[in-house]
Amino acid sequence: MENRRYNRVLIKLSGAAVAGRQEFGFDPDALEHITREVLTVANLGVEVAVVIGGGNIFRGNVADNWGIERAEADSIGVMGTVINSLMLRSVLKARSAFEVRVLSAIEMNSIVEPYIRLRAIHHLEKGYLVLLAGGTGQPFVSTDYPAVQRALELRCDAILVAKHGVNGIFTADPKLEPNARCYETISYADVVAGNLKVMDQSAMLLARDYNLPLHIFDIDSTDTMEKIVLGNNVGTYIAPHTTTRIL
Repeated sequence: MENRRYNRVLIKLSGAAVAGRQEFGFDPDALEHITREVLTVANLGVEVAVVIGGGNIFRGNVADNWGIERAEADSIGVMGTVINSLMLRSVLKARSAFEVRVLSAIEMNSIVEPYIRLRAIHHLEKGYLVLLAGGTGQPFVSTDYPAVQRALELRCDAILVAKHGVNGIFTADPKLEPNARCYETISYADVVAGNLKVMDQSAMLLARDYNLPLHIFDIDSTDTMEKIVLGNNVGTYIAPHTTTRIL
């Protein structure tokens, strides 16, 4: 498609996105919505990789309340990302003819494929949807950092960062400050300097160092990822040489 902006993207989803209106677990309507949005992008001929968090299954505040040490808690969270990836794979397979593969940084060979960079690239080149689970396979890292790392490893053109309930980066928390305004574009430097809650600082710095464009938007909206891939900046756009501009 001539007017397609990107040929290969990584979609970063939170666990909260699949929980929908619930605090934990899976919301069927949310899963159906996410599936439609992902397939809309794939149907444009875009090669799609997905990283999904595990917050709908296990969160850090639960670990804190129970006194679970961080390394153990992160291992539980990593398992949550595998469960979510398998669930999303099942719905994507049920709703499309695409081949969908789950590749995990933690080897579980009877359930998913091991993450091997060249294998993942080969799957993408064949038109498969690739779900990347297990984070980096190590503790003390959220799914933000491996999302950027995998996008770079797989030579993705951009990351579509799907937030839950917020359509971009704001000057203040829009839930607490009604006059908060959304950034249309913002530089990596301003995100880091302002400690804006977009991704982990380590993930943002990695994206900055390798000039990886990021689009931050609300996953609950409709056709947003399609619009972004076709050239529209919905939500907030972060990229090399962008200046900071508020809507």
